[in-house]
Amino acid sequence: MVTKKTSTKKASEKKTSARITKAKEPAHIGLVKNDSYLAPYEDAIRGRHEHALWKMNQLTQDGKLSLSEFANGYNYYGLHRTKDGWVFREWAPNATEIFLIGDFNDWKEQEAYQCQRLEGTGNWELILPEDALQHGQYYKMRVHWQGGEGERIPAWAQRVVQDDATKIFSAQVWAPKKPFVWKKKTFKPQTSPLLIYECHIGMAQDEEKVGTYNEFREKVLPRIIKDGYNAIQIMAIQEHPYYGSFGYHVSSFFAASSRFGTPEDLKALIDEAHKNGVAVIMDIVHSHAVKNEVEGLGNLAGDPNQYFYPGERHEHPAWDSLCFDYGKDEVLHFLLSNCKYWLEEYHFDGFRFDGVTSMLYYSHGLGEAFCNYADYFNGHQDDNAICYLTLANCLIHEVNKNAVTIAEEVSGMPGLAAKFKDGGYGFDYRMAMNIPDYWIKTIKELPDESWKPSSIFWEIKNRRSDEKTISYCESHDQALVGDKTIIFRLVDADMYWHFRKGDETEMVHRGIALHKMIRLATLAAINGGYLNFMGNEFGHPEWIDFPREGNGWSYKYARRQWNLVDNKELCYHFLGDFDQRMLEVVKSEKKFNETPVQEIWHNDGDQILAFSRGELIFVFNFSPTRSFYDYGFLVPEGSYNVVLNTDATEYGGNGFADDTVEHFTNADPLYEKDHKGWLKLYIPARSAVVLRKK
Repeated sequence: MVTKKTSTKKASEKKTSARITKAKEPAHIGLVKNDSYLAPYEDAIRGRHEHALWKMNQLTQDGKLSLSEFANGYNYYGLHRTKDGWVFREWAPNATEIFLIGDFNDWKEQEAYQCQRLEGTGNWELILPEDALQHGQYYKMRVHWQGGEGERIPAWAQRVVQDDATKIFSAQVWAPKKPFVWKKKTFKPQTSPLLIYECHIGMAQDEEKVGTYNEFREKVLPRIIKDGYNAIQIMAIQEHPYYGSFGYHVSSFFAASSRFGTPEDLKALIDEAHKNGVAVIMDIVHSHAVKNEVEGLGNLAGDPNQYFYPGERHEHPAWDSLCFDYGKDEVLHFLLSNCKYWLEEYHFDGFRFDGVTSMLYYSHGLGEAFCNYADYFNGHQDDNAICYLTLANCLIHEVNKNAVTIAEEVSGMPGLAAKFKDGGYGFDYRMAMNIPDYWIKTIKELPDESWKPSSIFWEIKNRRSDEKTISYCESHDQALVGDKTIIFRLVDADMYWHFRKGDETEMVHRGIALHKMIRLATLAAINGGYLNFMGNEFGHPEWIDFPREGNGWSYKYARRQWNLVDNKELCYHFLGDFDQRMLEVVKSEKKFNETPVQEIWHNDGDQILAFSRGELIFVFNFSPTRSFYDYGFLVPEGSYNVVLNTDATEYGGNGFADDTVEHFTNADPLYEKDHKGWLKLYIPARSAVVLRKK
């Protein structure tokens, strides 16, 4: 199929393309085979699938090119050193004149730096001798159009920097004499399971400042490796004018943010991660773009619709940003090339696509309830965006068959993380955004004695059978000002005054206990991956508030206080130590993802839940007051040892149970033929235990 093409096998690709157009369709497309409730919408599913195939054939000239070859725009556009000098190209169909200006010509228009329009196209080109530019110099375009002119940063610029004094952004000539040499040239992510540490380079340091790629590599990456995560998901890589946007208002899509260091610094970070078995996933923003005209694409050459939808669809009503026109081939070329660029140039292992819900619907998902399947096929969907996302996944997996793609999507659009050949959009995973919403709602609205294990179990494993998910309790969203992390909702102000060992209040004990149980339950029930935002694993006490006028441009809350978890006199290390051991236990079960979640028992009255995965048994007692002696579960006969207990003193618990005891099942004549017996346990209130069959 298309998803398995490679750019080195053109003959095979032509045959594949021919099969695509001539092959007889199966009786039912895969999505409908897997979910009969989708049968009424099979025509729409087929229509979207065929539209993507048609567009793919169009872009690849009916298979003469591979999709990967089509997405080589970053090698053509922008500024590049050649064997004879330099070449600069830009797509600007509405421009009448373009000059390259910079500190090499006193920022003045000069004939020697005037671009020429390539006949019959919207492309402009400038060829310069070797001595015309030097590494490190700053430049921009001076663009003229009918009725106006302005300075612009090239859309395909691969290095953009901000002047410390003036705060003005400029592109920068970047051609170091010694190119970066990768020590780890090939890498395959570990995905069984995928354990993601979501992070932000700038706010990853203890100091009140903007951290760097090098500081992250030296100080934070070793923590992540030690904790046991096998992937990092880095936010805010693409250059963005406003630091406080968290990287979601992108201006230069091909430029790694210079706030954090040089391109070589970022490559060194990724190389070091790969050497230690850690995949690096990029948080990519293709759902919208910053409105800025000087720094961004908002009005590159006098046409505000060059990259973006016209009319009412031009601006995002909630994000104060611009919406890409996914129906334009040039925009598809720009965005698909952007995907390939980050894979090839920086060796990223894949992407978490931000704001997918906003892309899928004309309404951006705002005010929509999404109550039934009809809401996904009612004509309110942007077929252009659906086509782009499908093509992006095909391309990414063509460039790197081991790449990981994740969709941040809240509506529940079926097929998003299903295989392309089955009529899906081809993502490897979708974010399980229902889970953090459920935990927050439960903590906010229900007293502890009303927590129902049946509801918990349903929510943490509620997903489509043919789509993998990334489960999480909380991400960066729950850590921002205006929201609260789980630990803050559980402990509140006592975080500040009673988190020293020996001084804990009942609220602190409760918070520590439930924080561990919530994480363990969520991780134990995954069917793909698990995500944690940096610092949340040890209950970081502060929200995130980037420097802004309202806080006096302070960095106090735009950092991570690692000193708290390092201080053994405080309770934070209990949570951090537990998180590390929890990941160890899950990774110790071979093929954890492929092992089904099997319910053993739940009782909402007792607030007890038990389920198994392979040789592991997970038992939870959510009751705040009731402990149970000899609570019995029917399990495969044999002996079981405790491998993790949230109530252990080393994790801040009471240590009520003796975890050195080996537990043997008791025979029952009724279940002997099934080789099952009764496992009887002491389960303290508000605790969870994991046992392994010996």
